[in-house]
Amino acid sequence: MQPLLEMRAISKTFPGVKALDRVNLSVAQGEIHAVVGENGAGKSTLMKVLSGVYPAGSYDGEIHYDGELAAFRSIRDSEARGIIIIHQELALVPLLSIAENLFLGNEITRNGCINWHETTQRTRALLAKVGLRDAPTTPVEKLGVGKQQLVEIAKALAKDVRLLILDEPTASLSEADSDALLQLMLELKAAGVTQIIISHKLNEIRRVADNITVLRDGATVSTLNAATDQITENRIVRDMVGRDMENRYPVRQRRAGAPLMEIENWSVRHPDFPDRHVIKNVSFNVREGEVVGIAGLMGAGRTELAMSIFGQSYGRDITGEARINGKPVRLHTVSAAIAAGLAYVTEDRKSLGLILEESVQRNISMANLKAVAKNGLLNEARETQVAEGYRKSMNIRTPSVFQQVMNLSGGNQQKVVLSKWLFSEPAVLILDEPTRGIDVGAKFEIYGLINELSAQGKGVVIISSEMPELLGMCDRIYVMNEGAIMGELTAQDASQERIMSMIVTKSEKV
Repeated sequence: MQPLLEMRAISKTFPGVKALDRVNLSVAQGEIHAVVGENGAGKSTLMKVLSGVYPAGSYDGEIHYDGELAAFRSIRDSEARGIIIIHQELALVPLLSIAENLFLGNEITRNGCINWHETTQRTRALLAKVGLRDAPTTPVEKLGVGKQQLVEIAKALAKDVRLLILDEPTASLSEADSDALLQLMLELKAAGVTQIIISHKLNEIRRVADNITVLRDGATVSTLNAATDQITENRIVRDMVGRDMENRYPVRQRRAGAPLMEIENWSVRHPDFPDRHVIKNVSFNVREGEVVGIAGLMGAGRTELAMSIFGQSYGRDITGEARINGKPVRLHTVSAAIAAGLAYVTEDRKSLGLILEESVQRNISMANLKAVAKNGLLNEARETQVAEGYRKSMNIRTPSVFQQVMNLSGGNQQKVVLSKWLFSEPAVLILDEPTRGIDVGAKFEIYGLINELSAQGKGVVIISSEMPELLGMCDRIYVMNEGAIMGELTAQDASQERIMSMIVTKSEKV
């Protein structure tokens, strides 16, 4: 059978970096084809070439689509042929409603006016397909990042799609929502929709993919067929990183010391609906040298808890007590939280963790400018020295620390965020989905860094939707549901089954 898509010897160069080096990709009609590789391997760049984000003429090689040589000069050209891409970076208008976003540029009209009744009805049907229950009139800015991802997928389904490209589609989703999305992909496949999925979640890849193409350092390493090849996660990882990885989680000597951060009876009201309690009398602690996890489904209040602690970045009418090293602290502003020894790595690095237009150097120094200043003036030589140190120690893949952060892969952007907060020398580091959208090799590096921080006596709090990550890294795990703590488990007692049991059990606190 003739492939629906063939990309032949695709090469793409940016200043100082060869992102793609004669990459080949062949996708059959009606299949789900996975493209995997480490951050910076060229996966997203390849898809941007395919979709016209990088137009014909800006790369070498050929694209053959539906038996014809294609030369897409814009994303509008590729969409006209039924190629729809959902980028890892969400492309929604925050102030518009879900319905308005779904049909933006593709409006349903009658007699020259938008038909709002039909728009609303079709929106409800599309949201039901992706498992989203919010009203079509809900502004997108009121949705969490996970729900926004579902809106993006619904937006793609609203178009006449033949080839659907999903770049890390489940990165922001809970396990239940991820399962629903993967099932949706299989249903679309049954309906004849060809799909390309980029994902670092290898268990998901093995569940849905018919073929898997592995990229490493901008080149094609292998293409594996699910029906004929012996495909294991270890095999995929070996092709991705060029070596075997026996342990996904580095071994750490667990030695918890004295209480480092203590939060007691912490309550937070919704910023827009003051009668609604988002966080309800939460108490938890982290000790010196300890890694503590917070588990829960999407909407459990984990991020809201972290942001409210970090300088009251979320919520209103915040009450409760916070102590660092046994001393009460006021965490009423971000500056006060940093001064108290807290750092917070946000789950949304692009909007809240980085200034994308700024350089790697400037992003790393911004949380601790006084350390690179002299007599109140920025010492750029010192700033460069600091950034170079983190570039090497964190293995940030960039041609220069003067490179704009927007030009880095997602994994390298995450390393810049971590470097920024490490430079602030915190006592407690709160990591909100620290490995979201990160490949297995980079994950291992970040896990190693977490272990180093705990060995230095720092406290680390990990918020993660990936239960194996919490089970593999944490000394203790708190389980949240509906804004309250359901219970606490030690590393020895914790399991996915026990965590889920706590999540679905109602508490008197709720």
